[in-house]
Amino acid sequence: MAVDMDLTIPDDASDEEAAAIAAAVQSHVSALAAAAEAASEDDDTDDWTDRKWAFAGRVESLGGRSVRVPDGAPTDAWSAAGRRERF
Repeated sequence: MAVDMDLTIPDDASDEEAAAIAAAVQSHVSALAAAAEAASEDDDTDDWTDRKWAFAGRVESLGGRSVRVPDGAPTDAWSAAGRRERF
């Protein structure tokens, strides 16, 4: 993830201090990017948890029977629909 930054270093900072400031900011931005990516990966999993309840409700409304969608069920709706008889 590329981030455009406008970093202002104090005029009285030495070269070593300026490098340390830039490295600290870069490290912080990298950590934020990694956390955002990890959160987006977690969102995909949470999204299926929410959708599998909706899928179970849909199967019940169409098939007239209650089903429990297992955690290991495929997250792809078409694949899950093909296995609804097993739930």
